[in-house]
Amino acid sequence: MSTSSRLERAFAQAHILPFNMCSKYVLLSDCHRGVGTSSDNFLKNQHLYFAALEHYYKNGFTYIELGDGEELWENRNLHNITEIHSDVYNLLSCFDSHNRLYLIYGNHDIIQKKNPAYHEALILRPDAVPERSLYLTHGHQASLLNSTFWRVARFLVRYLWNPLENLGILDPTSAAKNYEVKEKCEEKLRRFAEENHHILITGHTHRPVMPEELSYYYNTGSCVHPRCITCIEVERGQLTLVKWSMQARPDLILYVKREVIGGPVEIL
Repeated sequence: MSTSSRLERAFAQAHILPFNMCSKYVLLSDCHRGVGTSSDNFLKNQHLYFAALEHYYKNGFTYIELGDGEELWENRNLHNITEIHSDVYNLLSCFDSHNRLYLIYGNHDIIQKKNPAYHEALILRPDAVPERSLYLTHGHQASLLNSTFWRVARFLVRYLWNPLENLGILDPTSAAKNYEVKEKCEEKLRRFAEENHHILITGHTHRPVMPEELSYYYNTGSCVHPRCITCIEVERGQLTLVKWSMQARPDLILYVKREVIGGPVEIL
């Protein structure tokens, strides 16, 4: 099955959400929440993530996670993850209690597809201009290893690349860690979006993408960048790429800063 076939299948079964000028969505991806050990990549930015989530919750946004929320390739037990990051899951529960939480699974948490709360894809569809729908998925469908043969990839990560990473050797098959794999993955996603005239928004490669003008391919980036997290806000019919980072005031007081680094790009 080709990349196009895998993506077409995902969107054929996608849940459809309303999208209009009053909609407020925030799209984040690749948190890779772990169990609090030195290999838990989420730890270094957890304070930024929590501050961002509190902002979006208080301001009425619906939270959509585009996959790899949990690191379930390196870790076997979801309970250990939710216990370590209980403050995050408590806040996500607040979103859920107001019907403002949607979760998409990626390759590192693909086992969550057994959970009915998780989706492979979502579509934000405006009734007036359906051709401006936003197609949301993780993006691992662009890789045969990370989609069809994900069990093989999980085995390699869990028993080979994770131990070697502690020695400074990066996984050469990872779209997030290998430049050539990243380029090939993004090119496949971009080609699918252009050929089908879909506005496609993914994560997976950890590289934020926000063209200056309306395009077919966008990427949220990730929550495990060094010193920052990135996300895409959907508000007033526009897409805006945002960075959250820790900054210092002249009096040396630290604070979390929200900074626009791309857009806004008008969709509606």
